[in-house]
Amino acid sequence: MAFQNKEKIFSRKWFISYALIVLGAFIMASGYVLFVSPYKIVPGGVYGIGIILYHVMNLPIGLTGLALNIPLAIIGVKILGPRFGVKTVVGFFLASGFIDGIALWYGTEPLVEADPLLSSIFGGVFIGIGLGLIFKARATSGGTSILAMIITKYTRIPVGQSLAIVDALIVLLALLSFGDWTIPLYSLIVIFITGKVIDVVMEGFTYEKTLFIVSNKYEEIARKILEDLKRGGTYIEGKGMYQEDEKKIIFVNVTRREMAVLQDFINQIDPDAFVTVIEASEILGKGFRPLGETVSG
Repeated sequence: MAFQNKEKIFSRKWFISYALIVLGAFIMASGYVLFVSPYKIVPGGVYGIGIILYHVMNLPIGLTGLALNIPLAIIGVKILGPRFGVKTVVGFFLASGFIDGIALWYGTEPLVEADPLLSSIFGGVFIGIGLGLIFKARATSGGTSILAMIITKYTRIPVGQSLAIVDALIVLLALLSFGDWTIPLYSLIVIFITGKVIDVVMEGFTYEKTLFIVSNKYEEIARKILEDLKRGGTYIEGKGMYQEDEKKIIFVNVTRREMAVLQDFINQIDPDAFVTVIEASEILGKGFRPLGETVSG
């Protein structure tokens, strides 16, 4: 969940990474202050606990999150080892500062009056964008993700499930604190949208497809890929399970438009071909996104 980096200080990648952390922390904080907190929506995490304590005891959300993040980070280092870099510490300090700073400047009223559903949607979008940018910088938001990794270490429960359990307990705590059944329902909307938006920010809107093509006309299909689509590909040696005959499987990455052209061609020359299409979340290499464009060092 945390990332170690060896970026040279003040290099281009270093500046980009920290710019993403600052921007991500600000956007995430705006989501909490403008959309989530005013309606007592608690989407898990240390800031979810902060929202509960704010509405029950009037404690600042950001300061509460920071007070929980610091000991969690220290415990995490002692139990899990030095897996939490400077970026993660900078990230949760900035997020906490932005949350309380925006609340002090803007106030505590919701940006969208009397519409918790719309606020849940946009709260999830803002928090997802913010976290996605922080993750792209190879940092984390700390907090319950550290606790989840500690649980995983001692119980063998997968990290994703551990995190879901921790966040579910925080949402349940909100229900017990406020006695309102709509709160966990709105919170689940925020959690769901946040996860989807993080995926989009991290992976982008995917337009590329990965194809595995099994056909006796593999040579003609390969020429189509090489000469018409101007793409490369790879032959994978295979064997049919039924007749145990040798087969060549074509592995190729294409865009959506190229896939439509290729599928039409395959249908014409070999209607009995077998084509598996997989969503490619990211393709790095010649003809697609260069390998050197990643933020991490």
